[in-house]
Amino acid sequence: MDDYLRRTAITRIIVSDEQADMLEATISNWQHGATLAAHIGWKEHENSKYGLQKLAYDDVREETHLGSQHAILATHQAASALTGVRALKDNGRNVSCPDFTSPTIKYDANTLTLFEDNTVSLTTVENRVRCELVLPDDEDGYQYQFLNDDEWSVTESTLTARDGDYFLHLGFRKPNPFDEAESPAEDRTVLGVDLGIENLAVTSTAHFESGTKLVHDHEQFEQVRGGLQQTGTQSAHRTIVGRDNREERYSRDKLHRVSNAIIEQAVEHECSHIVFEDLSYIRDRMPNAKTFHQWAHRKLIQFVTYKAESLGIRIEFVNAAYTSQRCSECGHTSRGNRPVQAHFECERCEKTLHADYNAAKNVGWRFVRRGLNDSRRTGNSQLALKSGTVTPIRGFIPDSVPS
Repeated sequence: MDDYLRRTAITRIIVSDEQADMLEATISNWQHGATLAAHIGWKEHENSKYGLQKLAYDDVREETHLGSQHAILATHQAASALTGVRALKDNGRNVSCPDFTSPTIKYDANTLTLFEDNTVSLTTVENRVRCELVLPDDEDGYQYQFLNDDEWSVTESTLTARDGDYFLHLGFRKPNPFDEAESPAEDRTVLGVDLGIENLAVTSTAHFESGTKLVHDHEQFEQVRGGLQQTGTQSAHRTIVGRDNREERYSRDKLHRVSNAIIEQAVEHECSHIVFEDLSYIRDRMPNAKTFHQWAHRKLIQFVTYKAESLGIRIEFVNAAYTSQRCSECGHTSRGNRPVQAHFECERCEKTLHADYNAAKNVGWRFVRRGLNDSRRTGNSQLALKSGTVTPIRGFIPDSVPS
């Protein structure tokens, strides 16, 4: 478990033309430095941060105008990218050496300073620039909960250039309040969540969040985008950028609302844990899922995670193999249990229910069962259902038991 809770607050910064030129030069040098380090790591089969730093630091310093700290950060960014590529290769994917072309650059506490007057100082390849943060007039803006709370300290952040503007993704962290020594077998109430495409999320409490409209709207965005790309004019390009930004804002808003609904289910049913299937398993289970679907699932889990942590609810993951084929009532597992995509009918006990709901119960149940095999088990665990809970020992327990 990470020793810290981590959050990101996004804000635009106001820059002069001269400051913009310095930031653009710094981003260009960063792209070159990170790409250079990645190619060195690729050639030498080195993807650890400090191993690559030792190999590539001098070359990055010689071939760019980056300062010492930014040169180090560039080698670390390259190492992270190479680690991701290596994981894909280990899973049988065709991979190539990563290049850095996005207009972004990393900052840390040595290269970025926040001031109480809501300005920020940033290191560039020339001088430091001090810029004003564009924050909401209303102090209910979410950024203030990090800026005005001494518990949160600034950590690694990202500067992004977009359409002539500059945005800071400010990273914050504070000590993680969770007790690492807590046994996973302690008393807990578990909310299982199944992720999909037609149903973006289904919980073990029978709450359904449809993904049909999100996918439909994305496909329409893609159709329009394809037509504009064929046009090929500068005007069409500007329109594409604007539509891409609108789609991302729309998709994020939808995912925020879905994550809120999952959190509400966990709170309503007094859950201590929310359990998802491992994302790598989702990719294998849905091989035809587009990059958009994978992004949506990853982003949804990210939103649920930081909202759950603030409420003291843990996020866990399980290997969800066969959860779509296993009967959540009797445990019988067979491909024949799922005759069609949305329908589940057990061949043994003849239980029928929605396939995604069945899978959500199995995801949560797998985590509940994990505690039974823990030698430190001192309490009982239960899976949250729509009208009660189920435990491995006592079975189904309704919410209100008649006296």
